[in-house]
Amino acid sequence: MTDRPLLLLDVDGPLNPFAARLPRLRGYTSHRLRPAVWLERQTPGSRRHRRGLRVRLNPSHGARLTGLPYETVWASAWAHEANSLISPRIGLPEDLRVVEWPVPPAADPGGLCWKTRPLLEWAAGHPFAWVDDMLTERDAAHIAEHHDAPALLLRIPPQWGLRNADFARLRSWAETL
Repeated sequence: MTDRPLLLLDVDGPLNPFAARLPRLRGYTSHRLRPAVWLERQTPGSRRHRRGLRVRLNPSHGARLTGLPYETVWASAWAHEANSLISPRIGLPEDLRVVEWPVPPAADPGGLCWKTRPLLEWAAGHPFAWVDDMLTERDAAHIAEHHDAPALLLRIPPQWGLRNADFARLRSWAETL
């Protein structure tokens, strides 16, 4: 790990605004991808299985993320496939580290996001900003109580994706460390 804070980045929601109502989002391109985590939930041979998952990505996000003072790490159910399927489409390096999740992901008995406890263990006391669409106040309270280093939780609504204000907030927070 570097001395920079970690940027723990989810794919669906922040990078892929899957709930956007507009058929075309400004600056986004549409891709048909076949990530394993999605294929496992499809009927083999079905039309959806053959076509793949529609993913909307903004090719400018890679340079904007790389320009932030963080070590970017995939914190997504896409796991290592984020490096091969997402990174080249937005201009991120294809060898980013990946948070390893329990397989299968378990529902949390305390009502936290299924990623929260494994992510805290993985971060091992390092400062981090976590960008995800599934964060709640319960996750924020748990992290504040169980993580001694600074942490920023940035919930990104899945109908918007990352916006200018989110990049500014990430930069500002990192500069306060």
